[in-house]
Amino acid sequence: MSTSQRFDRGHTDDLMSFLAASPSPYHAVAGAAERLEKAGFRQVAETDAWDGTTGGKYVLRGGAIVAWYVPEGAAPHTPFRIVGAHTDSPNLRVKPLPDTGAHGWRQVAVEIYGGPLLNSWLDRDLGLSGRLTLRDGSARLVNVDRPLLRVPQLAIHLDRAVSTDGLKLDKQRHLQPVWGLGDDVRDGDLIAFLEQEAGLPAGEVAGWDLMTHSVERPAYLGRDRELMAGPRMDNLLSVHAGTAALAAVAGADDAAGLPYIPVLAAFDHEENGSQSDTGADGPLLGGVLERSVFARGGSYEDRARAFAGTVCVSSDTGHAVHPNYAERHDPTHHPRAGGGPILKVNVNNRYATDGSGRAVWAAACEKAGVPFQSFVSNNSMPCGTTIGPITAARHGIRTVDIGVAILSMHSARELCAADDPFLLANALVAFLQG
Repeated sequence: MSTSQRFDRGHTDDLMSFLAASPSPYHAVAGAAERLEKAGFRQVAETDAWDGTTGGKYVLRGGAIVAWYVPEGAAPHTPFRIVGAHTDSPNLRVKPLPDTGAHGWRQVAVEIYGGPLLNSWLDRDLGLSGRLTLRDGSARLVNVDRPLLRVPQLAIHLDRAVSTDGLKLDKQRHLQPVWGLGDDVRDGDLIAFLEQEAGLPAGEVAGWDLMTHSVERPAYLGRDRELMAGPRMDNLLSVHAGTAALAAVAGADDAAGLPYIPVLAAFDHEENGSQSDTGADGPLLGGVLERSVFARGGSYEDRARAFAGTVCVSSDTGHAVHPNYAERHDPTHHPRAGGGPILKVNVNNRYATDGSGRAVWAAACEKAGVPFQSFVSNNSMPCGTTIGPITAARHGIRTVDIGVAILSMHSARELCAADDPFLLANALVAFLQG
């Protein structure tokens, strides 16, 4: 991608559309697949035999997608350049027996997914989305993207201590949303309603994976529109950037001469440990990469050579220095919103970055003309983690952790600098091109 073709604010506009259209991991991977299809990629089924043809391909499994582009002349031992990300975000998810209520209110029983900022879900208009599994085993996406649910906060008159002692929420008792009035709570009401919304016959749904989402639209913020507010930036911002970067690299005039096979791997279930068949700690990525090697006539030796030369960038959001809580950050590392992507370092391997990984990322940013910053946690604060260490350990792949600095991480609505998403995408293009 030449300098004149670099991503700009149009990328951020498209990111906001992607966030709005992706209330669940299943919608996110469908949106990524649609963008890749327009770039010439084609879906391959895991149950089919794969061939060694060149071009763009992708695999969908639940809320995960792995896509890759095989350039002309790629050898079986050609290494990969991988952008890793995750599709899930903390939220409230519907329980197996969803219909409940009390005292004249009809409610939906929910379970806490991941580690959301619980107060950010209070008094917010919520929709409902996810995946319906039908009796024949097929799946149908559903998205009720209008005010349907609400978790009402207790009035201050009934909780005077909230002003002095702070808000205290019991995850079981205080976060069940309301969605109607009446004492006639009947089992099956919610699923029957969603069958109607999805245009399905009554009784067709046999299983579901459903979650709440804020229906407020992503938006530019501030006097000069320098900020962007929206849901699920952690980590659909990276999924969107990785998708755009892979499509750009595959569509470039010099794609045939790529020294690496560029890959996007967007996993589900990062927020609760990645241990699933669609998580980074599962076999999906390794299986796809191995099958790609073998489909091109490679041997186990070729697979080992390819993996030894592979580099993965684990792209996830990170912490911008908070103007009201600067003391919570390391005193010499203050990543700023608008300062470009951050390189995340933790010597206890909560992040996978080491010196060699830093060199790879620095070279990509220099090539792209993108500034980058460094992040390290305050020694007195516990450090989060990502799919980076999991990818490095599971596959023996050199991995570096990076991302965009945001505020309000794990809130129902997060905040970043409006220019940082396209700076990340430009750097990812340079990384994938090698």
